Amino acid sequence: GETKLPLKKIPGNYGVPIVGPFKDRLDYFYNQGRDEFFKSKIQKYNSTVFRTNMPPGPFISQDPKVVALLDGKSFPVLFDVTKVEKKDLFTGTYMPSTDLTGGYRILSYLDPSEPKHARLKQLLFFLLKSRRDHVIPEFQASYSELFETLEKEVAEKGKSSFQTANDQAGFNFLCRAFFGSNPPDTKLGTDGPSLISKWVLFQLGPVLKLGLPKYVEELLIHTFPLPPALVKKDYQRLYDFFYESSGSIQDEAEKLGISREEACHNLLFATCFNSFGGMKIFFPNMLKWIGRAGIKLHNRLATEIRSAIRSNGGKLTMAAMEQMPLMKSVVYEALRIEPPVPLQYGRAKKDIVIESHDAVFQVKQGEMLFGFQPFATKDPKIFERAEEFVGERFMGEEGEKLLKHVIWSNGPETQQPTLGNKQCAGKDFVVLMSRLLVVELFRRYDSFDIEVGKSALGAAVTVTSLKRASF
Repeated sequence: GETKLPLKKIPGNYGVPIVGPFKDRLDYFYNQGRDEFFKSKIQKYNSTVFRTNMPPGPFISQDPKVVALLDGKSFPVLFDVTKVEKKDLFTGTYMPSTDLTGGYRILSYLDPSEPKHARLKQLLFFLLKSRRDHVIPEFQASYSELFETLEKEVAEKGKSSFQTANDQAGFNFLCRAFFGSNPPDTKLGTDGPSLISKWVLFQLGPVLKLGLPKYVEELLIHTFPLPPALVKKDYQRLYDFFYESSGSIQDEAEKLGISREEACHNLLFATCFNSFGGMKIFFPNMLKWIGRAGIKLHNRLATEIRSAIRSNGGKLTMAAMEQMPLMKSVVYEALRIEPPVPLQYGRAKKDIVIESHDAVFQVKQGEMLFGFQPFATKDPKIFERAEEFVGERFMGEEGEKLLKHVIWSNGPETQQPTLGNKQCAGKDFVVLMSRLLVVELFRRYDSFDIEVGKSALGAAVTVTSLKRASF
């Protein structure tokens, strides 16, 4: 039978009010940096479960105290809606002003126990289902433009920023695929991505590091919220575009008992924050890992992708993509090694017991649980060579068994989002568009080279060479 794990008191403390959280915040952002902040505490307490403060702390979050879960065994309690409440903690220990979202608490902030949660999630399921036939063609159109831009710039200047091209292509793709509306043909023009970036900063500023001098950044974004009024006009431009573009989805919302206005604020958030925000972070990161993996992997991907398309009559279909096990594994591996949304939170609904690999801990009702996902998905007790990008990791029967530990979507890859859970409504959509990026890349190119820099969200990837398909 199984050996019983010892019951232990959760190690760690919160320090003196205001001083403790402030010191933890400086360590997290500057003195140690995020990963080192967690690693040093794991070593100090000899435990992957411990107490700490999480930023932003004073004066933005009322209560920065959390129980941190930093291994693959304890982390999944955060998905269990019978044990944790997910109300108003999408961004962590603070909640951005609803003035940034039209006065509404958006779906991401609702707990499944709230009646509106199911209705709004149902609306997103409807959107994804009703527009699914548009995803592949619109992706191909938008990303053909992106690759043409990259090629032209690399030819002229010897390098091209993937970010800039990806922001335009990604936003245009989402609006064309979801709403049949092309932003450049509207009053919004090409301003969408920059408006969104500014609006997102007002929400996530308290937990971002922008690379400004330490105390400037501390005062500007970590101590007091930025005033929503400064981004009101920008948001209104986005809102007007979505209101004009999403009429048929608003009709469906009314049938579900949601006002057109509330539906529109939610559609804007799902498109600009959840989907676009995800592509903005994940696409460059995925490119970075595939780029670093080198020519051998590139070769295998190009061969697999092109032969699958050929055997499907030269057309890219869902069926063709099912015949690309390496490509699918590479996307999952990128989602595992650097999940796009690294921080998850949940508040204990009742007294609960949490197990790590080596102990059992008791958590009291009302305590905030926090998981740093990259430590759960790079848990060496679950994954061999956990810190390495292994392209073929999820291939074959053994590989597929590991998919339940890929949890980027706020739930296991082997499970599906439902009206009653908090798993990402667009889970399959995100996997599909990530696969499409890899497919379109290796249809066109045998290999590519990149340089990687830092950015506040994800990696700053510069493409330095693209080797055109030779077979």
